[in-house]
Amino acid sequence: MPRYEYRCRTCEDVFEVSRPMAESAAPASCPAGHGDTVKLLSAVAVGGTRSAAPAPARAGGGGGGGCCGGGGCG
Repeated sequence: MPRYEYRCRTCEDVFEVSRPMAESAAPASCPAGHGDTVKLLSAVAVGGTRSAAPAPARAGGGGGGGCCGGGGCG
């Protein structure tokens, strides 16, 4: 089940709520009981990390896929 992050505008607490995607837009009360909250944009939804290294090349040559999976069509 997805987790959504919220911030309370009253006490500034940041908290998470697990709920189905169909209920992602439903309001959430903070743990202190305040109802004035805002759903935060997840960093994961925006993009990946810049420090991620590219996948290593496979041993044995270039093999780029294509019609025969890089096996060298005949």
